[in-house]
This record gives sequence, structure tokens and C-alpha cells, in this order.
Amino acid sequence: MIFKHFQTPLMLLGLAALGFGAAWPLTTAWAAQETQAFIKDFKFAPLTIKAGTTVTWVNKDDEPHTVVGDAGLFRSSGLDTDERFSYTFDKPGVYPIHCSIHPRMVATVVVE
Repeated sequence: MIFKHFQTPLMLLGLAALGFGAAWPLTTAWAAQETQAFIKDFKFAPLTIKAGTTVTWVNKDDEPHTVVGDAGLFRSSGLDTDERFSYTFDKPGVYPIHCSIHPRMVATVVVE
């Protein structure tokens, strides 16, 4: 298709006509990634995610739980059944987590 080859210049002309200068970004911003992690049977599932991902933990137990980063970066309040807590992991690394109510509940979030 010829249009495909001229798509960017045509878009630039249209943006220029609307008053946007040449500094207008030519790339599409990538959408932030999100994932859910369920707390079930007094366990956290281990996670491996990409940097920039927001993890939302959802408590599926009938008992309250917390989500606490061992390094002190984040700490949820007590989560009752179906309540959620989210945190965005911006930097690669290994992040141990635990439940402050049930200290044997531990897991690791690996951020690539």
C-alpha cells in the first residue's frame, strides 16, 4: 500500500496544520503493564514481571492479609476478602514480600 509508506509524513503534515511543531513525538507510548496476583490458601504466588508493571494483589482468603515489601518500599493495610492493593515495580530486581499478619506467608517478585 502506498499510504503505508506516507503515513508518518501525512501525520506530521496534519499535526503541523493543527499547530503542533516538529517536536511532536513520532512514537506511540507503550501502555503500562498490569497483572493481578491472588492471595489464596494463605499463600502468595511468586511473580516474574517486566519493569514498569503494576501488580494488584487480591485477597481471596476469608482471613485478612497484608502485602509488605521486605525492603520497606510498600506496605498494604489489612486486606479483607476481595480487597486489593497495588504497587508499580519500576526497577529490575528481586523483591521479597510477606504478610505481616501471617509471617510464614512469603514470596518473591522478580522484576526483569
